[in-house]
Amino acid sequence: MTLLRFGILTASDRSARGERPDVSGPALVEAIESQGWQVTRQMVLPDDLRELRQALSEWADESALDVILTTGGTGFSPRDVTPEATLSVIERQAPGLAEAMRADSLAKTPHAMLSRAVAGIRGRTLIINLPGSPKGAVENLKVVLPVLAHAIELLREDPQAEAHH
Repeated sequence: MTLLRFGILTASDRSARGERPDVSGPALVEAIESQGWQVTRQMVLPDDLRELRQALSEWADESALDVILTTGGTGFSPRDVTPEATLSVIERQAPGLAEAMRADSLAKTPHAMLSRAVAGIRGRTLIINLPGSPKGAVENLKVVLPVLAHAIELLREDPQAEAHH
């Protein structure tokens, strides 16, 4: 089994100000650790393009993370800028991941059409935007779980990647 190292970045003005606890981040930690993977970085930031962009680029470049999951900031509110922050730091998009998450969510709620979540690659790190609600974040993570280990094998140029096709 491929050991994956994750970072979880919560984008929430209210949680960053201490007005409400971050519940999506811990829910994602639990889901990731249940797979036998590690969460090595976790942070709550306000919905601020500059701060999100800086954290995403630093984590991808310096933290030896395989996957960065963001939670929050993917909707229509003017403060929802997580997709823009992500698009500004990735080198290549991975649209199939976001499309699969939206398709799965659309079977549950028409509000899935309002998701602007994106996914992409910076260096050898995969960045995936997830919804801000704990339920939505974990449900969307479960959609992409089956392909994450193989995706990281490919990014690492692991010789075993071909065997797992």
